[in-house]
Amino acid sequence: MAGPQPIVADVYTYVVGVDTHAATHHYAIIEARTGGLIDHAEFPTHTAGLLRAADWIARRTAEATAGEVDRVLVSIEGTRSYGAQLTAVLSQTGYRVVDAPTPKRERGSGKNDQIDAVVAARGSLHKHLDQLADARSGETSATLQVLLSARNSITGERTRAINALTALLRVHDLGVDARRKPTRQTIRSIAAWRTRRGDTPTQAVARREAIRLATRILALDAEATSNDKQLHDIVAATAPTLLDLPGVGPVNAATVLTAWSHPGRVRNEASFAKIAGVCPLEVSSGRRHEHRLNRTGDRQLNRALHSIASNRMKHHPATRDYVARRTAESLTKPRIRRCLKRYIAREIYRHLAALDTL
Repeated sequence: MAGPQPIVADVYTYVVGVDTHAATHHYAIIEARTGGLIDHAEFPTHTAGLLRAADWIARRTAEATAGEVDRVLVSIEGTRSYGAQLTAVLSQTGYRVVDAPTPKRERGSGKNDQIDAVVAARGSLHKHLDQLADARSGETSATLQVLLSARNSITGERTRAINALTALLRVHDLGVDARRKPTRQTIRSIAAWRTRRGDTPTQAVARREAIRLATRILALDAEATSNDKQLHDIVAATAPTLLDLPGVGPVNAATVLTAWSHPGRVRNEASFAKIAGVCPLEVSSGRRHEHRLNRTGDRQLNRALHSIASNRMKHHPATRDYVARRTAESLTKPRIRRCLKRYIAREIYRHLAALDTL
């Protein structure tokens, strides 16, 4: 049986904490064994500033590490937002870059950029190596993240446009039955409207707005279709076996691959379940033995597993049989879905673990 994992302070000589912002990043170098502050500095976020920061880290840590970057851990706040470019620069240099743990602040304590950078560094000192959240990397993962962000924007705008069109049709009589949301065919018909003689000034304005909204909805549909095709092509080229799993479409598969990022980021199946927020949390007391919903982890990945589970519960025969059997055992639908999400996480991990690169 494998022994306990060493902690950061036992393996690394220095930990660099980074508090990230749009215009500047603040860096703090901490001695791993003592937690003492060695130095801190602030650099701008343009390319030259990031390179200067990397050079500063190398110079301030070179003496004790003999220039070995694998003895320096970098803990960055926001590796997928403000710290994304810095993450790429330092990862290419050879540093191990991890997501800084969520800071725990005592009530009444102050904060500034230097304090936040120190907190980002010290928050990782007591972590076991297998508890560190390695920053996501890889060209494929980054590309999928861009497409998924674009898709969220497209679908959000489409929903708002449909709601606005529905409200408009319910308030103004434009000859459309608006008791329900307009169908795709109705939207196409509205987009093909022309101005009509005999409309009151208000109806004329409402008709033009309805045409504009319907036209925009159709354009967003085309953008969503193109986005889905790009996601499908990348997933099919990277991890085609994922698309063979029941209920896994290109969007959910892309979300899974983005969370997985690269081989080595997730060390085992239990870690993947924890990242997905589907590992059971025991809340037993006395004679009561229960597990509750886990609300931590990557919520986008959790949502993808939820979508896959819901799809299987409706359309997958084996899953429908499982739901029927567990329902007969007095389990509720939410509890059954939680069991399914844990099983799906295990199934997906096995497919991901077989990938060579991402």
